[in-house]
Amino acid sequence: MPETATPHIELNHTAVYARDRRASAEFLAGLLGLGVGAPFGPFLPVDLGNGVTLDYYELRDEPVQSQHYAFLVPEDRFDAMIDRLEAAGVTYYADPGHTEPGRVNGLFGGRGAYFEDPDGHNMEIMTRPYARP
Repeated sequence: MPETATPHIELNHTAVYARDRRASAEFLAGLLGLGVGAPFGPFLPVDLGNGVTLDYYELRDEPVQSQHYAFLVPEDRFDAMIDRLEAAGVTYYADPGHTEPGRVNGLFGGRGAYFEDPDGHNMEIMTRPYARP
């Protein structure tokens, strides 16, 4: 078994493609109550506070393919996030297929909602992680 710096593997960062990296990073950071970091090369980071950054990268000459990003958020901050979505005029849904507008789900004893960011990424906020078999 190879030696590693940590006893387990952690996600450190991932690139999030956007048509306008600043607008998309500020949208998500504002919703989550976070800040946008200083540019790092072609990337604009949003630090999630758990050692992971989302590095927004601008795609200028090609379409952005929708991805799914799920965020485990504190229960006591969930309502404020829903309020921010409503204030921004962003529709949220109880389901990933976006068929239940204006509703939250109660999966796994928590609450969750799905919404699109400015680039069509299917974002999710949830207060409890999925129970996996």
